[in-house]
Amino acid sequence: MTKTRPVVLILGSGPNVTAAQAWPKHWFDQIIVMNNAWRVRPDWDALVFPEDFPRDRRPEQVLPGQQLIEADAFVPAQNEYGGFIMAGATMAYTTAYWALAALRPQVMAFMGCDMVYPAQGDTHFYGTGTADPLRADVTLRDLGAKSARLALIAAQQGCACVNLSEDVSSLLFARMQPEALRGAAELRQVDAAAVQALRAREDALGYVTPDGRYSNDPAAWDMDALAQIDAEWRRLAQ
Repeated sequence: MTKTRPVVLILGSGPNVTAAQAWPKHWFDQIIVMNNAWRVRPDWDALVFPEDFPRDRRPEQVLPGQQLIEADAFVPAQNEYGGFIMAGATMAYTTAYWALAALRPQVMAFMGCDMVYPAQGDTHFYGTGTADPLRADVTLRDLGAKSARLALIAAQQGCACVNLSEDVSSLLFARMQPEALRGAAELRQVDAAAVQALRAREDALGYVTPDGRYSNDPAAWDMDALAQIDAEWRRLAQ
């Protein structure tokens, strides 16, 4: 472990995630994978997946020290940081908020989480698949704003969010090289009062879903208010 707090690598299923197979484990303190990304390298520390992730796609063997993180763990963590309506319901953001709550990292570095999908060719490292962030969902109207929100909240806890991808990305994180993570990531400058005020606006809407289940009917939510909040997260991140 680092002398302070851990450097966490978060792996998604984007085609470029295979680059992580060659990265030495000692560059990181924890490797967190989501859904099928456990296949990318065997030395992962935690696998995060939703309840509808098919059993035949889960690892047959879990080694000592490896954890399986399911809804009973990640839903409370996501709720701690504002819930699914505000934080976004992609597995990348859900995994990040779980890691932020459980590990209190110094750095969260993302690979294979760009959430940009080509019209032709591979969409995932294993070929083509269903692009979860592209589903019609009230929580996914502005993926970039959700990443800005995550980065600012993490920075308030002394954690830098960085993107190890060199491709087009929905993540509004600084780009870094994986070998340079330890002690090198600079925190975003955060206007703490502005972040607090924006989170108070979120709280005032009262969009709490304790069990993580929410209505996907836009009529159930004030979509204009949510769009304004997303725009403000983008502005604060800039």
